[in-house]
Amino acid sequence: MFLPLVSVIIPTYQRARFLVRAIESVLKQTYPRIELIVVDDGSKDETPYIVCKYPLKYVKLPKNFGVSFARNRGILKAKGEFIAFLDSDDMFRRKKVEKQVEFFLKNPHFMAVQTEEVWFRNGRRINPKKRHAKARGYFLDRALDLCVVSPSSVMFRREVFAELGLFDESLPVCEDYDYFIRYALKYPMGYISEPLVVKEGGHEGQLSSRWGLDLYRVKSLIKNYLKHLPLLAADERILFLYYIHKKAKIFLQGARKRGNLQGLFEMQRMLSCLEFPYKLPY
Repeated sequence: MFLPLVSVIIPTYQRARFLVRAIESVLKQTYPRIELIVVDDGSKDETPYIVCKYPLKYVKLPKNFGVSFARNRGILKAKGEFIAFLDSDDMFRRKKVEKQVEFFLKNPHFMAVQTEEVWFRNGRRINPKKRHAKARGYFLDRALDLCVVSPSSVMFRREVFAELGLFDESLPVCEDYDYFIRYALKYPMGYISEPLVVKEGGHEGQLSSRWGLDLYRVKSLIKNYLKHLPLLAADERILFLYYIHKKAKIFLQGARKRGNLQGLFEMQRMLSCLEFPYKLPY
């Protein structure tokens, strides 16, 4: 039986202490046809010495360009029919790739599939809240609220990137939130209920721990709203405007509290591109 090639891309920056277990979790997969690509986004630690010990493709970037740029370089290098990502502080369980390829072969109409995850914070297992439940089927309403697709758990057919484009390199954070809004506008998400990814949180350097992420979420929402406006149904337009309003309000309240004038001006500048059907209470 012919088995399609799967490309797994690990973007990494200053994560040498986590990288070994991430790499080995891919190389120990039960699925036999995997191309592993590590994209080093300008690390100054021991990353080059670690990767040289393993059978993989190593892409060394000359400086730190950001996670979107790193993921995109991996996509452009990938040869696989399917493409998966793994954050360098996460791990795959042994049958992760095998189960996702099986899903695609049985469900040829799906363009992506994600699995459940096990979450740890500071070494302690935690249970995600209901609002973080993984997306399945059509999920635009949930994609606008928060990121309900994990980059480490999802696998794509490679043609998704030809149709939707690559990650937005202008976003230093929330690039996954942005991409899955674009995905949700067009496709449903496949789902495997088995937890096949282990996620580690609570350590320094995690992008998701930064304050002010709603600035970039609003930037993404406005960009996608204006770009797709002619094609949006009336209820979809309302959803976009509702979440732009909600997230802008949260950010502006926090920015005022912190005296973040630059953030205040940037948010107001972005909102000026829109004509809201009611006055924003700022």
